[in-house]
Amino acid sequence: MKKQIFVTATNTDIGKTYTTKLLLKEYASRGLRVGVMKPIETGVLDGFCPDGEELLSLVKELNIEFKDISVNDIVPIQYELAAAPFVASRNTPLDLKKIDNTIQKLENLCDVLIIEGAGGLYVPIDENTMIIDLIKYLDASTLLVTHCSLGCINDTLLSKKALESKKIKHTIAFNIRDDEASFSKISQPYFQKSGFKVMKVGQNIDTICDVLYNL
Repeated sequence: MKKQIFVTATNTDIGKTYTTKLLLKEYASRGLRVGVMKPIETGVLDGFCPDGEELLSLVKELNIEFKDISVNDIVPIQYELAAAPFVASRNTPLDLKKIDNTIQKLENLCDVLIIEGAGGLYVPIDENTMIIDLIKYLDASTLLVTHCSLGCINDTLLSKKALESKKIKHTIAFNIRDDEASFSKISQPYFQKSGFKVMKVGQNIDTICDVLYNL
């Protein structure tokens, strides 16, 4: 089995795709053949997967073995409605075989496969499955991307507790956008005092990659 890394977040629009792209670039710079997939994408209109297309474009630049891969190859499950997969699919049971087949195909082309989730950990996929259940099933090393706005302490701790409850090996990185000063003053002191290693996506991607690869 090749190294699998699952990128999840405390919510939607936190920076999963941005972080996934940085991971791809960093691992590729180390001489590794990189691969990427997004098992489920919603908001797909006329066959256009916004996240999938962005990820595919980059991975083709970084790994020539993906030259013949299409967006349908890296986004095996697609829904039109921009909503939780449970809603967008009208509670269609998750097809794990389709995801397994995609992983098997892509792993032949890469040394490390980055898997980008949808939304946060407790986004429902079907009646019995949440994103966190998919992560557990895949047994991938997991990166939790969290925001740095007011409220990030609560959001980060809740997601961390959820991952720990499932015994999912993980690390946490903070995606700082325009509120570095605010984070440093309002939230970072708590994380430092409580023993968190504060890794920032835009500044510490090399360290984040090291930690993930060794989980």
